[in-house]
Amino acid sequence: MTSDLSFALFDTAIGCCGIVWSARGIAGVQLPEKSDQATRSRVQRRFPAAREMTPPAVLQHVIEAIGALLRGEAIDLTNVGLDDGAISEFNRRVYDVARGIRPGATLSYGEIAERLGDRTLARGVAQALSENPFPIIVPCHRVLATGGKMGGFSGPGGVRTKLRLLSIERARYGEPGLFEHLPWAAASRRRA
Repeated sequence: MTSDLSFALFDTAIGCCGIVWSARGIAGVQLPEKSDQATRSRVQRRFPAAREMTPPAVLQHVIEAIGALLRGEAIDLTNVGLDDGAISEFNRRVYDVARGIRPGATLSYGEIAERLGDRTLARGVAQALSENPFPIIVPCHRVLATGGKMGGFSGPGGVRTKLRLLSIERARYGEPGLFEHLPWAAASRRRA
């Protein structure tokens, strides 16, 4: 990760979020804590070199897209560039698969492992997602345990937050989701 980090806080339907960026892309996203100040403090602990500033226009578009997604709109964030230089190759591969899960759809840890070529990697997939510095952009909340069980969630609020995010997207487990009528959602579900 580069040392030219900046961050900003922004309001969403679920509370005050944070975003951290560098010249390479998004370095991190922070889900809401109990207060705006708690969110700011968490960002500063995770990224001590980052300085708070007004986001440039290109970043404002990413913030608006995240906000729209958190309001329940079918927003595709797969083209958002990430500063993933400090991320292990395995985690990058897991995040690439997770980014392909569209709003309203889910995959299991095992299904992601299969897509990586080895179903026995399911625990490694779960570990990689627990280390995800880009929640929402890398939608780890859309990854469930076997049988549609929630599994864990390392973000603030734990599984309760995961359920809230899935509820916003109107995700159904084993059934078509809210955005199923869209061509990319149907294709994503067929691949799942």
